This record gives sequence, C-alpha cells and structure tokens, in this order.
Amino acid sequence: MLHHFSFNPIHTIRQWLDSIEINDYKVAQRLCKTIPAQCPFERKFTLFNRTILYIPPLCKLNPFYEQLVMLRFKSLIYLADVCGEDVTVYC
Repeated sequence: MLHHFSFNPIHTIRQWLDSIEINDYKVAQRLCKTIPAQCPFERKFTLFNRTILYIPPLCKLNPFYEQLVMLRFKSLIYLADVCGEDVTVYC
C-alpha cells in the first residue's frame, strides 16, 4: 500500500501565519506599520481629469493576503485592548 505524500508550501505558510499569536508591543507596532491598511496596488492615472489607465487592486492575487490582513488585525486588537494604545494612527 502506497501512501501519497504531497507537500504544499503555500498551505504550510498560511497555517504558520494563522498560528502566530501577538503578545509583544514592538512586534505588533511593526506589523501595523508594515502591513498596509488598504491594498497598495490600485492605481488610477489621469490626464486632464480623464482616466487614461486604471490598474485594479491586485491584493487578492497574493496567496497570503487574508492571513496578512488577519495578522494586522490581531496586532491592532493587541495594541488597543492589551496595551491601551490609540490605533487610529495605523488606519
């Protein structure tokens, strides 16, 4: 009987990112500053008030997008609830 073994690195990294617990003030701050609140890839190029080129947000193409957003959210919650910090500076 053969066992089929498959290694999916994307799934492994997603699980690792999901399992990260935030319990350090500096790490939480750094994550909130590093992970953008909005998708940074959307661009609209205009010329004379007319859109000449539009690039849609590409965040959903990132295989770790949801995990990174959740990690940022965990960091914001930690800073607000545990540390009592005003997190509006990160929004």
